[in-house]
Amino acid sequence: MTPYNWQQTLRQKADYVEDRLKEGSPVVALSTQEGILILTVRRGQPKIFEIYDRLAFSGLGNQSDLEAVRQLAVDFAHAEGFQRSADDVSIQRVVGVALSPALKQGFSDPLRLPLVLLGLFAQVEPAPEEDLFYLVNYDGEFSLHQRYAAAAGRESGRLEMEQALSELKRVPKLEAALEIALRAWTAGRSPVKESSARWEERLSQELQMGTVEAALLKRDSQRDRRFCILEERDLKPILSRII
Repeated sequence: MTPYNWQQTLRQKADYVEDRLKEGSPVVALSTQEGILILTVRRGQPKIFEIYDRLAFSGLGNQSDLEAVRQLAVDFAHAEGFQRSADDVSIQRVVGVALSPALKQGFSDPLRLPLVLLGLFAQVEPAPEEDLFYLVNYDGEFSLHQRYAAAAGRESGRLEMEQALSELKRVPKLEAALEIALRAWTAGRSPVKESSARWEERLSQELQMGTVEAALLKRDSQRDRRFCILEERDLKPILSRII
């Protein structure tokens, strides 16, 4: 295969993945006083997962590809914890050592189908300003974020989400963060310029076909388990006030 053909193959693979991601449900994560909130809206299987004690993962794409990346991250994190210590398990090493090289190798192989995936990883720390967020692309490229991160299948949607999240002036409590996250998710799913409806109305329309899924990585290190899925009783007061 010539260099030109190889580049053409990679471009075709990228176009294929990006086209498949366009209709995926965005994911938003942000630091709160209680921990890191991760939120999305799903129509089928769960999309937010625990990776290790302080680490969580979500994303958009094929469910089988999300599961493959989740399993790779879990296996690596637990091996790190066993060989080193639990304190040495970090999202930086999960992303930089385990995931990025594997994704790059798979994407650059012209004989393999690419993973349809845009992943969001989070690590909670004692102080909100120390929380870490990583966005991981299907080709292995990744970026580090602090305070918040947004993953969307469309660039316009991601920019709208980041605009909504950038208006945060201080670290919110969980209840306020839920409303902010829902607003950001709606912006990513249905950008304002594509609809004249208020964001609450757009969210209500989306929830006719999906369910809010949210999880909290708790900041309190005294708890046996930091990761918890928020139940309907946690979400209902917020949703009933909004829609």
